[in-house]
Amino acid sequence: MSSTGAPNGVAPDWSSVRVAVPRPSARLPGISMAGFSWRAPAFVDMAMVAHPSVTLLIDLSEGDGLLYDARGRHGYGSFVIGLAPGDLRAAGRVGECLQIRLEPGTAAALFGPPAGLGGTVESFADVWGRDAERVRDELHAAGPWDERFAVAARLLRRRTTDRHPVDPEVAHTWRTTLGSRGRVRVDGLADEVGWSRKRLSARFHAQLGITPKRAARLVRFDHAAHLLAAGLPPATVASESGYVDQSHLHREVKAFTGLTPTAVAGAPWLAIDDVAWPGSSPAGSTRSTGAVRPAPRRMAPPGAAWNRGWTADTDTR
Repeated sequence: MSSTGAPNGVAPDWSSVRVAVPRPSARLPGISMAGFSWRAPAFVDMAMVAHPSVTLLIDLSEGDGLLYDARGRHGYGSFVIGLAPGDLRAAGRVGECLQIRLEPGTAAALFGPPAGLGGTVESFADVWGRDAERVRDELHAAGPWDERFAVAARLLRRRTTDRHPVDPEVAHTWRTTLGSRGRVRVDGLADEVGWSRKRLSARFHAQLGITPKRAARLVRFDHAAHLLAAGLPPATVASESGYVDQSHLHREVKAFTGLTPTAVAGAPWLAIDDVAWPGSSPAGSTRSTGAVRPAPRRMAPPGAAWNRGWTADTDTR
């Protein structure tokens, strides 16, 4: 997930945030992690931006933790965000949190189908199970981020043991959709895997919690969101992302986030993506590993200065 500072809320002070990422040797296939530390606990109020992954947000802060709200459902503490959750907000006093992104097939192996949770947002305890609080306490007590990543990797590996992956046809459909940035036709995907369109849609939805068509829309939206965050004008983004026109882009952004393209363009965590999750941003640059460096500063349109002075570091303790 990415986030935007809420128009009427408290935008995060990103100059005080450090971003930690696992060393290459500690990374797991289908799983990417990042740790966020505020130098001093701060109150934030954020609208979250959809991402083509199942996202675990484990709050390691002291106190009540985050309050999240999605489509009238709300709760406190750590939570899991399914694919395309719609209008989602998170608020609270944040000190540290661990964010884990799961490819849908990996999420299915971890939690069982449907991996996308039907696009819902659930408490971490409801999704993980009865030892969720112990997991959170173990991560909180681990200390340095390298240790936390190791603990998280061990727990995730344990859950995937002896779990059945999704159908190869479903996995192929997802990979092709992601690789094409959502510019695919379901009929063509069905032909590739040798299934009927109806069977592909049914199996894909049963295992990943989303239809192939909506998955393509989500992936295309994600590509467009990163281009908006890179400073490209909406008309250009619409053309490069395969939308009919700028109005079509506006409708899709509104449908996935409840926000306008302008609001999505100001999402701070879309810039952090290139630090925490290299390669996720179509407009991002390559990142060296094993060294502390500032996050990339996105280029704002002429006359705009919403991102001036923002920095974040990669913490490699």
